[in-house]
Amino acid sequence: MRTGLVLEGGAMRGLYTAGVLDIFLDNGIKADTVIGTSAGVLFGVNYASGQRGRALRYNKKYAPKGSYMGIRSLLTTGNIINKQFAYYDLPSKLDLFDEEAYEKSGMDFYATVTNVETGEAEYIKITDCFAQMEAMRATSAMPYVSRIVEYEGKKYLDGGVADSIPVEKCKAMGCDRVIVVLTRPLAYRKSKTNPGLANLRYGRRYPRLAERINNRPDEYNACVEKIIEMENRGEIFVIRPSRTVKVRHIERDPEKLQAIYDLGAADCAAKMDELKAYLKDYSGNKY
Repeated sequence: MRTGLVLEGGAMRGLYTAGVLDIFLDNGIKADTVIGTSAGVLFGVNYASGQRGRALRYNKKYAPKGSYMGIRSLLTTGNIINKQFAYYDLPSKLDLFDEEAYEKSGMDFYATVTNVETGEAEYIKITDCFAQMEAMRATSAMPYVSRIVEYEGKKYLDGGVADSIPVEKCKAMGCDRVIVVLTRPLAYRKSKTNPGLANLRYGRRYPRLAERINNRPDEYNACVEKIIEMENRGEIFVIRPSRTVKVRHIERDPEKLQAIYDLGAADCAAKMDELKAYLKDYSGNKY
């Protein structure tokens, strides 16, 4: 049996996921296939490399600095997350990512991206994080505040536009048991948005992307309802925030980052016995 792990995005709310995954590492919980979106990918790779605490550490240290993310980066580079600092300097110089451990993990790790010309989700297998850093950037390139990312001849933005929670894709990849880590509480649903902004920004050149952005609230909410149904039937195991912690997409307050991480760790620890029971296969062998 194959175990799949689905990681929702959510920008700095993704530190909730980082807290969950660090508890996975503490308990030896290992997935065969991981498929993430946006921050789920950026923070999830540390789970594959076994670098407990890394995502929290570097975000608390560098988030308050304008060189990492914010309006200054948006105005000077067109990206609210600074490309050079966040994707190149940080993992290769400032807080080293363990590529060797990542490659030895044996996990199949996928980044969800949105093709801006088709409006459809694509899933890029990440075998070498440094060599595929532009794919990593593409999955987290938020509309409106990021430049479109070109990778292998295609144009992409944030995977969450087309497939925020790729649980169906994970099952289609042959995963019998699926763990889903969400970054919103059970009651959360996306509100309708004014289509004018997407149409103005992308409609003329990328009409399918604009349409997908405008449909995202309905698609996201329908996905959440389906996940609840699958969870209730015991088909998947879901970990989600037990309460709301107010964290902005571009959160720079270290205390708030610590709080959302701590919530993820606590929620996961509280469900660990249930998770281990879910992961037992039919022969009685454990995870």
